[in-house]
Amino acid sequence: MPGTPYLVSDVMTRTVVALRAGAAFKDIAKTMRRWKVSALPVLDGGHHVIGVVSEADLLPKEMLRDGQPDPDVRPGGPSGPTKAEAVTAEELMTAPAVTVRADDTVARAARIMARRNLKGLPVVDEAGGLQGIVSRTDLLKVFLRDDADIAEEVRRDVVAHVFAAPVEPIGVEPIGVEVRDGVVTLTGRIRDTSLVPVLTRLVRAVEGVVDVDCVLSGPPRHPDLDPDLPDDAPDDAPRERAGGPGTVV
Repeated sequence: MPGTPYLVSDVMTRTVVALRAGAAFKDIAKTMRRWKVSALPVLDGGHHVIGVVSEADLLPKEMLRDGQPDPDVRPGGPSGPTKAEAVTAEELMTAPAVTVRADDTVARAARIMARRNLKGLPVVDEAGGLQGIVSRTDLLKVFLRDDADIAEEVRRDVVAHVFAAPVEPIGVEPIGVEVRDGVVTLTGRIRDTSLVPVLTRLVRAVEGVVDVDCVLSGPPRHPDLDPDLPDDAPDDAPRERAGGPGTVV
């Protein structure tokens, strides 16, 4: 597939608020409130990510107020304190941290977040050093692409690629590409309609595409050469669409 997919480095936030391993419980709560974040990476002395403290890690402390231990709260280790008794970031954090690299694709980061139900991921280098953070909001930035920009990429990197010589000419008439609110509509006639599913799948993979409405049809019938074929595609001819049940990207 031509073109370069969006990478985590394209959308991540590079200025990150992080915690020392020894950060106190109240300081963690204050930091989350001040910066309006729901999770913070925890760093060791070498600025490597060793874990993440989230709001969920702080909640067991509040549960302890009624004096009834929660059977679902498990110790942090064989002799470690429970989350409810923890007072530092190192005791509270979930470790090891789930992270991504700056050169990972946005699609991979989205899959990790969806599968693990996470709101954000620390971005680290090869040594585990903190480089930034990527959130769900950051990943959705790809859908802010301008319609004209999407249309140009579809024409240049998808249509021109699929129908490049020596495969076959583009078709019996130019393929039209229109984009509105991220929905791509393809119109025109092509010689080989078996390419429609391929074209639809490739267009759907373009960053920022919300849906694909592919209404391409085959060449018109020549009555003297194809007496058994209809004059044109019927109104109820199949239309390829990229939408459907929810799919994890």
